[in-house]
Amino acid sequence: MKKYTDLFIDFDDTLYDTYGNAVIALRETFEAFQLGRYFPDPQVFYDAYWAANIDLWSRYSKGEITRPFLIVERFRRPLSAGQGLEVTEEMCLKMSDIFLGFCSNKPGVVDGAHELMDYLKGKGYRMHMTSNGFHEVQYKKLAACGLRDHFDTIILSEDAGFNKPSPQYFDYAMKVSGARPETTLMIGDNLQTDILGALNAGLDAMLFNRWNVDAKSTPQAPTYIIDSLRDIMTIL
Repeated sequence: MKKYTDLFIDFDDTLYDTYGNAVIALRETFEAFQLGRYFPDPQVFYDAYWAANIDLWSRYSKGEITRPFLIVERFRRPLSAGQGLEVTEEMCLKMSDIFLGFCSNKPGVVDGAHELMDYLKGKGYRMHMTSNGFHEVQYKKLAACGLRDHFDTIILSEDAGFNKPSPQYFDYAMKVSGARPETTLMIGDNLQTDILGALNAGLDAMLFNRWNVDAKSTPQAPTYIIDSLRDIMTIL
């Protein structure tokens, strides 16, 4: 087995249960803004939010839209599905602030995350968090879930000036971490941003196939595919 010294580890939905925490935070936001006045069925709002969020984050990672556009648009779209609600940019920004506040204080992690990180740290790997998430939010999440001290380096796209999966992001990650491509493994749940981005940058990549995607349909297959975080401990 190839000897790795450095691990680039995606944070959102690989270690931190971003989806599960956001489901709770979205419900809290719905209640805080009393949106039941405009959405007799809350699920209409929730479904519209997730459809917008998935689309916008995909476009953001490709550099097609800006952060300010994402922040407003991911709430403008679901709010526009309401009945008799006048949607303003001010309202979307306020809702985003409240929602992110709820999200960033949630401690929930993916099953096995703490066990895995303790194991990897005990093995002596240098670990570097890689994320396209927003600077002020990610540090709060790290504190909330208790994983900050496991990472040697925090590598955020806002600091790099480029998003995963761009080669420039991985060039920046290599520079600030001091890692070498031949002894670095990328671990993440997103086939496009984490896995193909790393492979195109000359790194090995391990797909945490949390979402049951067809990894064989891509031009480049992941170096490893695992179904649970605990599976990583049988490889590294």
